[in-house]
Amino acid sequence: MSILAMNETLTIAHLGQRGDGIAETSQGAVFVPYTLPGETVRVVRDGDRAQLVEILAPAESRVAAICPLYTRCGGCAAQHMPQSLYQDWKRQQIVTALARVGIDAPVAAVVDAHGVGRRRVTFHARREGAGMMVGFMMARSHDLIAVEACPVLAPGLARAPAVAQLLANRLGGSNKPLDLQVTASEAGLDVDIRGHGPAGDKLRLTLTDVAERLDLARLAMHGDVIVERRPPLQAMGRAYVAPGPGGFLQATAEGEERLAALVVDALPKVKRVADLFAGCGPFTFRLAEKARVHALESDKAAVQALLRAASATQGLKPVTGEQRDLFRRPLLESELNGFDAVVLDPPRAGAEAQVKRLAASKVATIVYVSCDAGSFARDAALLVAGGYALDGVTPVDQFRYSAHIELVARFRRPGRK
Repeated sequence: MSILAMNETLTIAHLGQRGDGIAETSQGAVFVPYTLPGETVRVVRDGDRAQLVEILAPAESRVAAICPLYTRCGGCAAQHMPQSLYQDWKRQQIVTALARVGIDAPVAAVVDAHGVGRRRVTFHARREGAGMMVGFMMARSHDLIAVEACPVLAPGLARAPAVAQLLANRLGGSNKPLDLQVTASEAGLDVDIRGHGPAGDKLRLTLTDVAERLDLARLAMHGDVIVERRPPLQAMGRAYVAPGPGGFLQATAEGEERLAALVVDALPKVKRVADLFAGCGPFTFRLAEKARVHALESDKAAVQALLRAASATQGLKPVTGEQRDLFRRPLLESELNGFDAVVLDPPRAGAEAQVKRLAASKVATIVYVSCDAGSFARDAALLVAGGYALDGVTPVDQFRYSAHIELVARFRRPGRK
């Protein structure tokens, strides 16, 4: 049964994994968003969750939020945190996750990779009354909040809210909730719309006209290209890649550069590398400046984009690619042992099936890029149990003000070079 208390006063003891302040009470821990250690706050409590009503005694280190929608919009969790606390909190997520599986390894200071901001954003749209409401999800709610501008987005996405609104208006007759993903590319905005269903001939003509008037580089629906006026290229090392509609990209251009640099620096002397969960090549092309690379990825469009870009880019060692579901068909030891090193950047769930094969392989060096400390720690424990040593971990923060943290880690098998 939930414990309801109106205007209860609590003192925040420390931060939780998701950035909430935690108060210790006789009923157990209570999580209070947007609070800092040492603060005294008034809340409305429901069990172990609480809504902040008033900060009675703020911490001296508290900083002003940069966005007027902060605490109402659900996109950011940490605009009130001072920089030192913020970075310590993010680093500690990795330290704690490794400690839970019994691994003691060096964890470096957090690398700030926000750069000019996020280059991709998803707007949600749904009919409200006579019109279409377009915006982000509100904090702890499925309701929407309109967003005219977002300070964490790259300048190339300045038009994105208005573009999303106009497109949603044109599709409002379907009465379906929509997701509109907008990406900043070298050629302009690249938009992929989900939720509407297939576009008929009449709608395709209408959307083609809208894309022309909005000067979009590309407009797609459910990955089906409606019109491509210019290839929506992304720079990846020496290559220029046109990812498939809605295809995976690192959140910021700076984040991709920092992650790739850490990956390349971790492999100073290699001749043949397997790039697993390669996407459309953010690591492949940088690695190919000094080694032969075989890239594996489950998304067919990403593999095709990678190979097209590789064939058009000079100054690279040979690059090959393969569409393969590494969750269902991980590379076997006999396949892995032909590589000097393996790089993997799996989705948030990690790569348990593939890591078990890696743990039994003879690969000298493994570089693991992760966006989830928990799944990384689980996989790291498998590699350590298989005889690998974890040299260290570098946290990389390209999701400023969120609870997300990425990392690059290097594992080496003793006795192998």
